[in-house]
Amino acid sequence: MDVHLIDGQGVRTCEVDEIPALLEARHGLLWVDVPQWDAQAEDVLGRVFGLHPLALRDCAVRNRLPKVHAYPDVLFLVLHAPERGNGGHIHHVELDRFVGRRFLITVHGPVNPAVPLDVTLRDTREVLERIRSGRLHPRTSFDISHAIVSTITRRMERFVETLTEDVWDLEQRVTADSYHDPEKFLDEMFRTRHGLLSVKTIATQTAEIYRRVATLSAVPEESRHLVGDLIDQFDRIAGLAGEEKDYLQGVIEFYRTRTDTKMTIAAERLAVIAVVTLPITALASVLGMNLIVNQHTSAVPLTVALAIMLAMSCGLLWWARRQGWW
Repeated sequence: MDVHLIDGQGVRTCEVDEIPALLEARHGLLWVDVPQWDAQAEDVLGRVFGLHPLALRDCAVRNRLPKVHAYPDVLFLVLHAPERGNGGHIHHVELDRFVGRRFLITVHGPVNPAVPLDVTLRDTREVLERIRSGRLHPRTSFDISHAIVSTITRRMERFVETLTEDVWDLEQRVTADSYHDPEKFLDEMFRTRHGLLSVKTIATQTAEIYRRVATLSAVPEESRHLVGDLIDQFDRIAGLAGEEKDYLQGVIEFYRTRTDTKMTIAAERLAVIAVVTLPITALASVLGMNLIVNQHTSAVPLTVALAIMLAMSCGLLWWARRQGWW
């Protein structure tokens, strides 16, 4: 558990035992960052900060959806960010926050064990470094929270841009007819679409959560414009991801339509071949044993049978051509 006091002089790292005194002093902004949930975090957040047991329970377990709970002096928010994993899997990296008047508590995870700890901490570390370097001067805990979420949205936007590069590459390969393994190629397109759909879903759900936050009285008047800005950011990301997903869906439909057309044409040609050879097979099965034998071959009947076979096949070919089958 990392404890930081942010005031006009910068950022000072404090000990956990100093938290009660820092809250009592009412000086600066207190930021408590919990990299991984443990018994110490549960004790400090429950005993020192007096946070609600249901909120503490939400910090200890994985939440499938973003959420917001308003308490008299604090807002509890759950946020997810996408992280690309192996095989096109999209990890939902969770960040829980308690936003009070003079303090901010950030709780990371729990997340899939396949996600490195550095991934879960990179956004809060980036904001902390901006404050240390003097590039960010937060006046309220909502300012710090807004900076963290804005960092996440910028990362989500870059995530969409990376997926867009994949979409462009897939579109070029489809139009150039340069793919060689249709099953693998189609799987790649659907995995890319899954990534775009995941980002769109996360952004849309989070925007709805912040629309709820905008109506709460727990948000100070001077910070309401920050909530509106986050709503706009998530709406923009959802729109970008949605449009790219629709574009990729068009590429998939074009590819599948062309593939299905090729399969249909191939099936029609195979059907024509089967129909053409069918009379030959039928006539040969009836006459073959009587016209061609070991001791003697009946030349005239054999010639007549072959001529009938040829005539029947040519007639069927002509009829199939008239039907437009080939």
